Order: sequence, then C-alpha cells, then structure tokens
Amino acid sequence: QVPLVESGGGSVQGGGSLRLSCAVSDYSVTTRCLAWFRQAPGKERERVASISGSGTSYYADSVKGRFAISRNNAKNTVYLDMNNLKPEDTAMYYCAARTGWRCRPLGSEYHVWGQGTQITVSS
Repeated sequence: QVPLVESGGGSVQGGGSLRLSCAVSDYSVTTRCLAWFRQAPGKERERVASISGSGTSYYADSVKGRFAISRNNAKNTVYLDMNNLKPEDTAMYYCAARTGWRCRPLGSEYHVWGQGTQITVSS
C-alpha cells in the first residue's frame, strides 16, 4: 500500500479553483501532521499549508485567504481547496506526513511523501 496518494491536479485559468485530495493509509490523519508542499521549476520547495493532528492549520502568506486545508477523518483524507488561482501557483504539489501530530516548516522534517500532482495556472 502506498501511504499517501494525491489526486485532483490539472490545468486551470487564472481565477479558477481546484481541489487536491490526499488519501492516507497506514495511520489516522488525526495522529499526524499532514502538509501540502509545492515546488516550481528553479524554486525551492515551500510548505503551502498544513494541518496538525489536533486540527491546527497553517498557511503560507502567499496563499492565505485563497487556499483552505481540511480533512475528513472518516475517509482519512486531507484536502487542499485552492481558489482564485494565480499563474504563480503553478507547481508540482506534494502531500507529506511527518511522525507526530505537530507540524514543522521544512520538507526535510516530513517522513512520507506522495507522488505529486501538477497544477498549472494560465493567465
């Protein structure tokens, strides 16, 4: 079984919306920090949003007010709702999990990664 499976990527025009899903196996989403990272060509990987085991969420300044992270405990799935997408949101998006319920800022602090899903926003 693959621990994290992402879905929902694609291409959209600026101002559009997309929802990413991250289906989690092997453990409950309420026991781990789950995060969404993104990496664009030539740029560093950045944490976009995360949700701790206790439900505390974090957003990068660049996405505040536009993106929302949530989870469905029954489905053991984490979501990233992205609204008012901009061309600068174009990147490969990854779901990641770390041992423990607290979230951390760096990708190196996450232990399990999904395969990634591409988001392309045209102007």
